[in-house]
Amino acid sequence: MKLLSFVHQGRETWGAVVGDSVVDLGRAFPQYATLADYIAADGHKQAAQHVEGLVPAAKLADITYLPVIPRPEKIVCAVRNYMDHHQEVLAAGMQRELSEQPPIFLRVWRSQCAHDQPIVRPRVSESLDWEGELAVIIGRGGRDIAEADAFDHVAGYACYNDGSVREWQFHAKQIASGKNFESTGGFGPWMVTADEIAPGRELKLETRLNGEVVQSSHTGHMIFSIPKLISYASTIFTLVPGDVIATGTPAGVGWSKKPPRFMKPGDVCEVEIEGIGVLRNPIVQQA
Repeated sequence: MKLLSFVHQGRETWGAVVGDSVVDLGRAFPQYATLADYIAADGHKQAAQHVEGLVPAAKLADITYLPVIPRPEKIVCAVRNYMDHHQEVLAAGMQRELSEQPPIFLRVWRSQCAHDQPIVRPRVSESLDWEGELAVIIGRGGRDIAEADAFDHVAGYACYNDGSVREWQFHAKQIASGKNFESTGGFGPWMVTADEIAPGRELKLETRLNGEVVQSSHTGHMIFSIPKLISYASTIFTLVPGDVIATGTPAGVGWSKKPPRFMKPGDVCEVEIEGIGVLRNPIVQQA
């Protein structure tokens, strides 16, 4: 199933995609205020049964999308987690060594934006870069999760655009300042529940800027696997339902190009992942 958060007729809710329409499960199951609450109750595992007999509330074209999980407790992001991206960083002149453990940073939820909603280029920079990524949504929480058990804690998968304000990223060795500008991280359009994607399946990932392919790879090129990322993160803090893990981006980011190329107002950036869908965001200038 495809599950999503959205606004319809001025009301924030969540539901499931059925064809070109959406079923409002938030109205049908008012005991779960958010999609994260539904996931915490393992509702996503019965979503196909829950939509049976329910009349769609609206066409997808008539809703306003929200980030799949609008206000997750944690957004854990992997750094240079594709070998081809690591190599392009080295080729661009940055001195970085492969680490024995996954390098990670955290995003705040206000840095996210939804499908079809604008990614905002901040007024302090012209170096807003794209990073197409696979996002993992945690279903069952836990601490010290073993790699062998990690996929049991996954509720589903979504597309992510880890938009990066490059010179702010490089202000210090800790890159979080360039990764947390408001409305720079596209997240959507929905999550596909884990039962539809076999654990460890290699998924094609493609990022397009104004229709031009700028990234083309697959998740099999990850340096640290999804189970490793989950296990490592859960060693540091308790993962909870609705937490998001953005698993890193492949080669093809704009910063590494000669000359560098960045997203600008009027552009449209798309991230497409096999088996999930297409996340689309127009680029606008901060007011």
